[in-house]
Amino acid sequence: MTQAFAQLGLHDALLRALAELHYQTPSPIQTQAIPHLLAGKNVLGQAQTGTGKTAAFGLPMLQTIPIGTPHVHALVLTPTRELATQVGNALFQYGKYLGVRVLPIYGGQSYERQFRRLEKGVDVVVATPGRLLDLLQQKMIDLSHVRYLVLDEADEMLKMGFIDDVKAIIGQLPSDRQTALFSATMPNEIRAIIAQFIPDAVHVAVQQETMTVQQIEQRYYLVPADAKVAALTRLLETEDMQSALIFTRTRAASAELADTLIKRGYMASSISGDLSQDAREAVLRRFRNGDLPILVATDVVARGVDIPQVSHVFNFDMPQNDEDYVHRIGRTGRAGRSGTAITLVTPREVRQLQFLERFIKQSIPMAQLPRLEDIRARREALFLKKLEEMIISGEKDLGKQALEAILNAGYNLEDVATAALQLARADELEAPIEHIKTVHLAEARPDRDRRKSPAATSRRDGRPSSGGRERPVEEGMVRLKIDLGRNGNVRPADVVSTVAVLGGIQGKRIGAIRIQDTHTYFEVPEDAVKRVLTGMKNSKLCGKPITVVRA
Repeated sequence: MTQAFAQLGLHDALLRALAELHYQTPSPIQTQAIPHLLAGKNVLGQAQTGTGKTAAFGLPMLQTIPIGTPHVHALVLTPTRELATQVGNALFQYGKYLGVRVLPIYGGQSYERQFRRLEKGVDVVVATPGRLLDLLQQKMIDLSHVRYLVLDEADEMLKMGFIDDVKAIIGQLPSDRQTALFSATMPNEIRAIIAQFIPDAVHVAVQQETMTVQQIEQRYYLVPADAKVAALTRLLETEDMQSALIFTRTRAASAELADTLIKRGYMASSISGDLSQDAREAVLRRFRNGDLPILVATDVVARGVDIPQVSHVFNFDMPQNDEDYVHRIGRTGRAGRSGTAITLVTPREVRQLQFLERFIKQSIPMAQLPRLEDIRARREALFLKKLEEMIISGEKDLGKQALEAILNAGYNLEDVATAALQLARADELEAPIEHIKTVHLAEARPDRDRRKSPAATSRRDGRPSSGGRERPVEEGMVRLKIDLGRNGNVRPADVVSTVAVLGGIQGKRIGAIRIQDTHTYFEVPEDAVKRVLTGMKNSKLCGKPITVVRA
């Protein structure tokens, strides 16, 4: 079963674990990376989530490092605590017959508990940069014996403002270590790290054509911005769905959407960084077990979460960048299964969709929302199916007693059955089906010519957005202004990393970014405004002096 993995040069203890995990054939990134890593080479891997990169770097790591010594010999840095937990669990499963000791380290855990684990001895640490740097500064962890370093999802660590932390950590590691860096994209900041720390790395990659899985059915619906909830509920009613992962742009939006769905009778929950680790694990456990069919999340939270067998992915909000779309839809259609990816697109987002299609080298077809009669027909079919199941099951003793009593009262059997069905369906028939204004594609591109206007603004991915109207600030956020923009070569990643480092906040807390020719606008939480303004006073962006003020 694991013969293909054996041919890569892996030891029997690892092959035994892989067999129990039902690993049969190495993925492309595993086939390319594992031999180089086993040979002791540094590796630069370009691959998306879901391509098997954890095994690609984890299996050679476990075969290479000493196991059972008092020292930490391997370090994996990840952008989120969810990914740290996921990678840690995977490494433990791969190395269980080697007796490997793995410790995930992330914020929200007790320092004392982590320190006690380290004192007992740990072979592999999987950590988020912020918490690990805290432990290093407090001298609670010794990394002087690390032989093997992995930077997992390096581009996400860049987006979240962790790159300076990563550099500080690498600076405390032995120079003769082996290093593997995995990233979905290669922005200039990541290339700079490669040039500085791993210039001799072997480059392996999963080609872009394999980014989107063929089994995934992709389609989009063109809907007015104020009718997205109504459109989503129509789709939830009519799709043949086992489980759904719904993506929103912000944490506030995910919580609000989940609450709205619950009020409309759907079993849903949101998952965000605001939840404790135990609460998040409880939600995920319910979702994995099938007790919770709908999970609403943001890109940051869902990226590192292991969620198998998702039948549907809904992009309630368009992703901030094209790579996030690939990560999102990769949550369905896994392990050879079919999957469906649905995106709600507003008229202002049509051009963004076209950029996305160019990026994935695929055309995403537009579909028509289910009509009122389609929804009613679906409700009718589901009700009849439930009725048939009840008849077949034989669980109707109480119903028989009531029927006998009412027939003895002289009522006609057909009239009684009709009245009973109407009564049984009363709540369902009252469920409202909201009207949605039809938007035609030809009407959805009025902003195309305005892209050349000097007033055209920029989306977070750096491309111009349509029109120059101010967008409302998200509740709880404050808009700030930098007197440098596109003419100064400012990009969204520059803003995130600079604000996060100088302003002392996590990159994921930074809201919408709009880059104009001479100015840049960005949003931060109200409680961080003073800290950001103070930290960015007399600072530089892209090597140029800047002034930051409230917009």
